[in-house]
Formats: sequence, C-alpha cells, structure tokens
Amino acid sequence: MKLKFLTAALAVICSVSLTSAKEKIFVNSDVTTHIVMPENIKMVDISTSKIAGNQCADNIVRIKPFIEGQDETDPDLRPAHYREQELIGTVTLIGERHLAQYDVVYTSNPQRAASILHVPYSQMESYINPDVSMPESEMARYAWAVYGSDRKYNQIVSKKHGMKAVVNNIYSVGDYFFIDYSLENKTKIPYAIDEMRVKLVDRKEVKATNSQSLELTPAFTLNLAKKFKKNYRNVLVLPKLTFPDEKMLTLEISENQISGRVITMTIHYEDILNADAFDTDILNKTPYHNQTHIYTAK
Repeated sequence: MKLKFLTAALAVICSVSLTSAKEKIFVNSDVTTHIVMPENIKMVDISTSKIAGNQCADNIVRIKPFIEGQDETDPDLRPAHYREQELIGTVTLIGERHLAQYDVVYTSNPQRAASILHVPYSQMESYINPDVSMPESEMARYAWAVYGSDRKYNQIVSKKHGMKAVVNNIYSVGDYFFIDYSLENKTKIPYAIDEMRVKLVDRKEVKATNSQSLELTPAFTLNLAKKFKKNYRNVLVLPKLTFPDEKMLTLEISENQISGRVITMTIHYEDILNADAFDTDILNKTPYHNQTHIYTAK
C-alpha cells in the first residue's frame, strides 16, 4: 500500500494546536519502526527525505532512516551516516478524528530504536472531520460493549428451518444505531453464512420492486465469523435513519448452500424509536473495550 502523503490538508494541521514539545521516536537503519494508530489513518506527512516509509495497513505506518542509494538486496549495506541523537525529520499522522506528530531521532544503538510504537490517545489531538462522525475504532469499542451487555429486547424473534433469530438490543450512539442480534441453530447441521442483508421494505406484503425495497450498507460489523454450529451473536452499526410507518427494517441472513436456509428479523419503526442511549460508563468497564473483531463462533 502506497503512502498517502499530506498535501492540501496542511491547513488542517495549522488549525489544530499540537503540543510544542513533540514526542520522540528513535530509529535505526537496522530496525523497521511500525507506528500503530488507534484509528484508521487518512493521511501521512514525512517532513524530510531522510526518512523512508509507507503505509502498510489501514492504521499502521512503517518508517526507517533513508540511506542514499540503498539496495535492500545488497549484503554489504552500511548504516546511514547520521549523528547520534540527530533529528532527521517529523512524521505527522492524521486519523479519522485525531492526529499525532512525532520527532524522528536517529540512534546508533538498534536496541534503543522502537520496532513497534502504539500511539495512545494522550499523544493525539482531536480535529473536526465532517466526513467522519465516529471513528471505526470507536465503533468497535461500543460494539464490543453492546456485545457483552444483557438482552433487553424480547419482542423481535423469528423461527424457521430449525433456526431461531432474536434481536437482543438496539442502542443509539451519536449518529448511529447499534443492532445486537443472535442466531441459534437447533439442527445438527452447521450453519454457514453466505450473506447478511439489511433492507428497508414495505410493511404490506406485495411483490418486491426496486421502489419498494432499499438495501442499506452497515457502517461496521463486529463478528466476521462465517460458520457456527449452535450459537452466533453479532452487532451491526447503521447510520441513523428515519422511515415512515408503512416501512420496516429487515435483517436477512442466508446460508451458503444452494438450498440454504434463510431467516429474517423484522424491526418496526417504533422499535427504532425506543432505542436506548448507550451508557458510556459501561464502555469503560466492559472487558471487550480493547478488542476489535470476532473471528470465531461456536
């Protein structure tokens, strides 16, 4: 993945008051330093050509002192000729709602150089990003907290093909709805999820057309598991929406087989209106708040 350099967005940096005493990152030519942001990185600025780097994941940037004429396949490479404690540049990381800035300092001691640096929120400044009302990392934290909460809903239940689907909770957080649901497989055949579709459909049972059905794309999905034997739970994050009484929100889960089982949960507008506001105190107490995604299901 190529590094996304900061250009016109320099105005954003100027509008944010970064601390004058920047944190330092010590680097060495024998060590690749990975900087891990707690949210997805939108832009990166490396202030000098003395630092080589690229964005290797959505929230990770790797840097290294640049060596003139460097060829990584050459076994006779020599270390860069930088002075001990020399400031070789500054790295600015702009995330979804926060940014961080570090002075990059050369050290001749590889053991002193950072191989992995996790950026804490205490070393970041927030900024207003109209395109992102909630970072994905924050969605994950809330989703984990919702996942660990007790079931409050009892009225949304669907049974079909030996499957039982229930909506456990609907929470309102900022500009999003968090829909917590569970599946129970009462058969001996494992259930392989082909797809999960969220639709806004007419309340009346008429033949579906494009004008009667609108498919919605979740902003975030917690559980990435595609197969389970008995029990499955997931949390979907949807942008807040309003719809008339003659419309319903449906969650449709289909199986990954030709004759696959399909089960649908229907959420009425009054259920959305009754969504609870999530208690942020619970967010800090939940054991899941430092996690991201689930990859397995029983």
